[in-house]
Amino acid sequence: MHSLLERIKAGTLWDFHGGIHPADNKLQSSQSPVVDAGLPPRLIIPLRQHAGPAGDLLVQVGDKVKKGQPLTRYAKGRVVPVHASTSGTITEIGNHTVAHPSGLGDLCVILTPDGEDEWGERNGKPDYWNLERGELLERIQQAGVAGLGGAVFPTHSKLDGRGQLTEILIVNGLECEPYITTDDRLMQQYADEIMDGIRVLKHLLKPKLTLIGVEDNKPEAIEQLTRHATDEDVLVKTVPTKYPSGGAKQTIELLTGRQVPKGGRAVDIGIMVLNVATVFAIKRAIIDGEPLIERIVTLTGDSFKKPGNAWVRLGTPVRWLLQRFELQPEAEQRVIMGGPMMGFTLPHAMVPVVKATNCLLAPTQAELPAPGPEQPCIRCSACADACPATLLPQELYWYSRAKEYDKAEKLNLMDCIECGACAWVCPSEIPLVQYYKIAKDDIREARAEAEKAERAKQRFEAKQARFEREKAAREARHAEAAAQRRQTMTAAGGEDPVAAALARIKAKQDAPITAIASTGEGVPDNSAVIAAREARKREAEARRAAKLAESANSETAAAAQPAEAVDPASDPKKAAIAAALARAKAKKAAQAGESAEPATAEAVAAPAVDADQLKAEVDPKKAAIAAAIARAKAKKAEASGEPASTANSATTDADTQSDAPVDPKKAAIAAAIARAKAKKAAQQGDSAEGDLTANAGTSESAATQSAAPSAASEAVDPKKAAIAAAIARAKAKKLAQQGESVGAEDAKSEPTASAQTRDVAVAKSEVNTSQSDTAESEAVDPKKAAIAAAIARAKAKKLAQQSASTSAEVENADAEVESAATQVDRAGTEGERAPAEPMQTDAAISEQPLAVTAAPEASAPAADAPVDPKKAAIAAAVARAKAKKLAAEAARAAGTAAEDAPSADRTTTR
Repeated sequence: MHSLLERIKAGTLWDFHGGIHPADNKLQSSQSPVVDAGLPPRLIIPLRQHAGPAGDLLVQVGDKVKKGQPLTRYAKGRVVPVHASTSGTITEIGNHTVAHPSGLGDLCVILTPDGEDEWGERNGKPDYWNLERGELLERIQQAGVAGLGGAVFPTHSKLDGRGQLTEILIVNGLECEPYITTDDRLMQQYADEIMDGIRVLKHLLKPKLTLIGVEDNKPEAIEQLTRHATDEDVLVKTVPTKYPSGGAKQTIELLTGRQVPKGGRAVDIGIMVLNVATVFAIKRAIIDGEPLIERIVTLTGDSFKKPGNAWVRLGTPVRWLLQRFELQPEAEQRVIMGGPMMGFTLPHAMVPVVKATNCLLAPTQAELPAPGPEQPCIRCSACADACPATLLPQELYWYSRAKEYDKAEKLNLMDCIECGACAWVCPSEIPLVQYYKIAKDDIREARAEAEKAERAKQRFEAKQARFEREKAAREARHAEAAAQRRQTMTAAGGEDPVAAALARIKAKQDAPITAIASTGEGVPDNSAVIAAREARKREAEARRAAKLAESANSETAAAAQPAEAVDPASDPKKAAIAAALARAKAKKAAQAGESAEPATAEAVAAPAVDADQLKAEVDPKKAAIAAAIARAKAKKAEASGEPASTANSATTDADTQSDAPVDPKKAAIAAAIARAKAKKAAQQGDSAEGDLTANAGTSESAATQSAAPSAASEAVDPKKAAIAAAIARAKAKKLAQQGESVGAEDAKSEPTASAQTRDVAVAKSEVNTSQSDTAESEAVDPKKAAIAAAIARAKAKKLAQQSASTSAEVENADAEVESAATQVDRAGTEGERAPAEPMQTDAAISEQPLAVTAAPEASAPAADAPVDPKKAAIAAAVARAKAKKLAAEAARAAGTAAEDAPSADRTTTR
C-alpha cells in the first residue's frame, strides 16, 4: 500500500478499458455563475428520494412548517428523512407523478409557501472534531444526505460499517456526462466549503490519502481546488476527458490502478468514493446544521434562451422551473432529466425536482435527434470494445431479451454501470441499456421474493422448534407431577394407585376367558337368548296367519252375501245395482252349461224381493205396466218348455206388486232382466210361431192391465189414421219386394229417426190392442199402443236374428243387463237432480235390448203428458205393416195379413 501511495503522490495515472468520447457540450452552462431559482408557488416533495424505504410521516394536512423542518422520521437502516424546502402550510398529502422513467406516482407532500422562507431550528457544529463518530453519522442521516452523483445511496449507511477501514478517500469531481456542469460550477464557486467537507470526512474516516479527481476540461475548477487544498494528504488529480470516467469503479481504476472485484464494493479494497456535491452537503449538515433541501441543477440545451446553473429547492415543479429560465419549446419538445447518456425523458413537466436531479436537458431535434428504430444485431463487437466494465454486451442483450437471467448473471450483468456507452456506439441503434435495466430489476425482484420466502421459512422452522421445545418441557412437567402424585398416594395408602388400576383392568379383561375355560366350551352359552328369539318368531308367524285367515273370511262373506242383504233404505240405488250384478253372474253360469231354469227363476224372483224391501211410494200405472211385461215373459217361458211354476211365481209377484207401493227404478230393472232371460230361453228351442203367440198374449194382457189407468185418454182423428195406414201398407209391400229382413229395416230406420221409431211402436201397440179388445174401448189409448208396439218390435227382431250365432245372442243379453244398470244410474242421477221428473215407461225400457245406447229422448212420454193423435195413427199404420211382414214369415196366410190392416183401420176409425 505504501508503494501505491508513493506512486500516486508521484503523479502516476492509470486507465480503464473501453470508454467513448462524445461531444461534452459543457460550455453552454459552465461559463455563467450559479443563480437562485427562486420560490415557486407550490412545492411537491416526494417522501422517498433515495435508494431505500421512505420514513413515516410527521405532519398532517393543515400543519404549519418551517424551512428545514423534517417531514418524515428516520430509522435504522437506509431510511433518511425529507425536509420542508421553505416555510408554509401542508395543503395536501397524496400520490403524484415523480421523476422516474416509469412515470408512476408516489406519496408526496404538497407544501404551499408562505413567502417568509423562515428557517426552523438549526444546530450546526463547527467544532465537529469534538463529536463522536456515531453522532456525526446520525447528524448526516438527520440531514437527509444521500449520494448526489446519481445513485442517491444513503451516505450515513455508506460511511458506517467498514468505512472506518478506508485508506484512500476519493472525492469524485470528474463529471464526465455531456452537458452537465453542476459539479464544475460547485467546485469553481464553493471550493472552500468542499474542503471543509473533506476535513469532516477525514475526521470521520481517518484515511491515509485523499484524492480529488477532476477532468482536464474543467480548468477553473482545478485551479480553485488546488488553491484551497492546503492539507498535505489532499491531492487534486487531473485526468484525461473520457466517458465514463466519472463512474466509481472507473475513477478508482484511473486514480489508483486498482479494480473492484466482481460483485464487490470499493470499501472491500479500502477505498471510499464520494461525489463532490455529497461532500458539500455533509459540510452543510455538520457545520451549518442545514438539511439537504436544495441543490444545483444545470438547465441546458438549445431550447433554453439562457442556459446555466441554479440553486433549486427540492420539490420545485419542473414546469415552473422551465418557464423561469425562458424555455422556448418546439412542437414536440423533450425534457430529459440527467444527461444524454444516462438520463431519461420525463413523462410530463409536472414532476418535482428531487435529490438525484442534477440536470434538465431540453435539446432541439437538430441538436439531439431521437433514436431510430431498432435493427437486428450485426455482431460487430463495437459494444464490447466500448464497455468500461469489460462485459459482453451482445451476449447480455440476447439473454436479457430471452429472459434467461441465470445465464446473464453468470456473465456479470449486475456489474453493468448503465453508462450507455454500448448503446451509443451500436450501429443498429439497439437500446441495450434498457434491456439491461429491465433484466436487473427482474433479478432484484426475484431475489427479494426469495429472501422473503427464506425469512418466512426460517421463522416457521424457529416456530416449530419452539413448539417442540415447549411440548417436551410440558411433557416433562406432567411426568414429574404424575411421579410426585404416585409417591404421595403410595406413601398414604401403601400401594401404587397406577399399578393397582392396571391390575384391575387386566383382571376384567381376563375374566371372560377364565369363564369359558371353566365350562370347557369354546363359546359362551346363548341357548336362552336363542330360545326367546325363536318364540318371538313363532308368535309373529301366528299373528300373520290369523290376519290372513280373517281377511279371507271377510272376502268370502262379502262374496256370498246376496244382493238383497244391502239395506235398500240406506241406499236403494246401490241395492238395485247389486241385485243386477248377481243376476248377471247367474246368467253367465247358465250359459256355461247349467240349466236356464234356476237362473230364470232367480232373475224373475229377484226384482220381486227388491220391490218388497223398498218402501217408497210408486205410481200404480207404472207398476201395472211392469206387471204386464213380467206376465208376458212368464207365458213365453211356459211356451218354451220351462216349468210353469217359475214363470207363474214371477207373474204372481208382479201382480202383487201392482197393488203395493213399488220403486219404479227397481221395477224397470226387473222387467229388463226378465226380457233378457225370456229371449235367451226362446233362442234355445222356441219356434217362431210360439214366440208370436206369446207376444200376442203378452200384448193383450199388457193392454188389459193398463187399460184402467188410461180410461181418460184422448181419441185419434180417423181420417189421419186412415192416411197413415195407407202409407204404412205401401212401405210394407216395398220392403217385402226388396227381401230385406226386419233387423236390417230397423237398423236403417232407427239411427235416422228415433222419434219416428217410437211412433211406429205406438202404432203397433195400437193395432194389437184394437184387434184383441175392440169392444172394451171405443178410442185408441196412445200409451197402450206404444207399449204393445215395443213388445211386437222386440219379438220381430228376435225372429230375424235366429240365424245368428249363440255367442252373439249371449252378448246381446249381457248388453241388455248393462243397459238396465245404466238406466238405473241415469234414473238415479235424474231423480237427484229433478225429483219431480216422471220415470221412463216400460215401453221405452223394452226397446233397450234393441238399442242399448238410446238417448233419453227415445223414452216414452210421461203418463200425464197428452199424446198427438196424428203421430199415433201414423205409428199404428207402420206397426201394421211390420206385423204383416212378420205374419208372412211365420207361414200365415197372405190374405189374413191383408184383412188385419183394414180391420185395424176400421177399428181406428171407429
